[in-house]
Amino acid sequence: ATASKAGRKKKVLVLTAVVSVVLMFALLKTRTLDGRVLLRHRPATVISVPRPPYAAHRRVQWDSVTASLVAAQAGSVALLNFSPAEVKRWRKLQPLHTTVRAVRLQPVDSAVTWAALYPEWIDEDGNGTNSGSCPSLPDPEDQGGQRFDLVAVNLPCRSRNDSGRWSRDVARLHLQLSAAKLAVSVQSSHVLVVSDCLPLPNLFPCKHLFHQHGHARLYRAHAAYLRPRTRLPVGSCDLALRLPTIPMKPLTVLRRRREAYATVLHSSDAYVCGAIAVAQSIRQSGSTRDLVALVDYGSVGAEQRAGLAAAGWQVRTMDGRIRNPRAVPGTYNEWNYSKLRLWQQLTDYRRVVFVDADQLVLRNIDFLFDAPEVSATGNSRTLFNSGVMVLEPCNCTFDMLMARVRDVRSYNGGDQGFLNEVFTWWHRLPRTVNVLKYYHQQGHAAAAASAPPSPEPYLLHYLGIKPWLCFRDYDCNWNVPSLRQFANDEAHARWWAVHDRIKPGELAARFCALPKSQRSSLQYERRQAEKANATDMHWSRPITDPRNTQQLLL
Repeated sequence: ATASKAGRKKKVLVLTAVVSVVLMFALLKTRTLDGRVLLRHRPATVISVPRPPYAAHRRVQWDSVTASLVAAQAGSVALLNFSPAEVKRWRKLQPLHTTVRAVRLQPVDSAVTWAALYPEWIDEDGNGTNSGSCPSLPDPEDQGGQRFDLVAVNLPCRSRNDSGRWSRDVARLHLQLSAAKLAVSVQSSHVLVVSDCLPLPNLFPCKHLFHQHGHARLYRAHAAYLRPRTRLPVGSCDLALRLPTIPMKPLTVLRRRREAYATVLHSSDAYVCGAIAVAQSIRQSGSTRDLVALVDYGSVGAEQRAGLAAAGWQVRTMDGRIRNPRAVPGTYNEWNYSKLRLWQQLTDYRRVVFVDADQLVLRNIDFLFDAPEVSATGNSRTLFNSGVMVLEPCNCTFDMLMARVRDVRSYNGGDQGFLNEVFTWWHRLPRTVNVLKYYHQQGHAAAAASAPPSPEPYLLHYLGIKPWLCFRDYDCNWNVPSLRQFANDEAHARWWAVHDRIKPGELAARFCALPKSQRSSLQYERRQAEKANATDMHWSRPITDPRNTQQLLL
């Protein structure tokens, strides 16, 4: 018994010694030479979730997000502008086992305003202080070459009907451009926009909409479409397209067939002469693109339509005029929303350059077909002029426009104001491709009478009384005090030079005749200018225009 007891004691002592040695080695392995204790095993890395750069204004509808995930078959998702709590919820979504990463994005500096992105004027020649430099917007954090199936962005929206303010919001623009850039860089196949408001229709177009559930819209991310748009100037603070410095390369037949110039005649035949001159000026500039005239057959007669076709237009019947819901019946802008038909009825073309019928092409402008939708020249403030614009016809874009006709208020009561509220992210074209015949300020009329525009315009936009409704001897806007700002004899003579080269010649004689009522109105305005002793003295010039004779009119 004594021997057994001694044996157990010996075993305990041996076991204690072994444990002590093990503990000592463990302690030694966690100490450095200077005595600091190190941890054998580092704790698991805590992944920090970046704070969203902008407030989103509403809660996420997770059933809509889940439905979009299923539709996209997304196994990995990159998130923009979701809160840490929302990111945590993303990681718990079923039924897919999805890898989720919140991407860091710095907000735009508060000094960057919409007016800074869309200045009224820029120095296109680069010689002044406002020489086409845009504020920089932070890019999303680089993902080191990792690919993600889906990019999701939580887009703020104050109100669906508050279009004027939310659509011109720098934060919204920044988020959408960041989502597009991220989708390109991580080679995503889809972009999910979570918002009550529509995204930019010319960045995430409806033709790329793949799935919609509630406030979640899933778009196909076509890199070939998104990449060039993310490289555009962020606003109209710089030109989206430069004037050509070398001759353009010959185009393939396929591309030429998919691009066209277009005009719209919706209310009367008063602009038929102007449209004939536009077609002839485009052909005289050397362009071989298709010319398409969208015409309301109830307003423009068969003889006038035949004249348009003889001038070079492919005349298409308008599928019904579109009334401006806020226009007074019988006024000039009652039917000018008919221009929206361009998106619906020219879908056989990938890109269209719209030209108003009161314009004149002086130099080849085929390079405009390289510009994206919507590209135009500046008009005033942050707005563009819709007299010349590049668009991409699409039926669903037309449906989107029509759905907003009654909700969106036009600042000028016409189509230009409406389109400016929808396409707030527009792209600036050089001012010479739409030079308004507005060469001088009031009070400097005499000095401007023979002053040509500078630089040389590609296209002239005739405001006020149109040249074919004036005597050809001089610009009749001189005789009307409220229209003298649009008067310029040099521009007037340019239009008549094109008129004289119209082929066949009988088109000009037949469709550019001066109506008797208009001739009487011009004579009355001349007498009024004479009574007022207008200092420009145009009222004293003799009239040699042969259209002023009753015999020609009869």
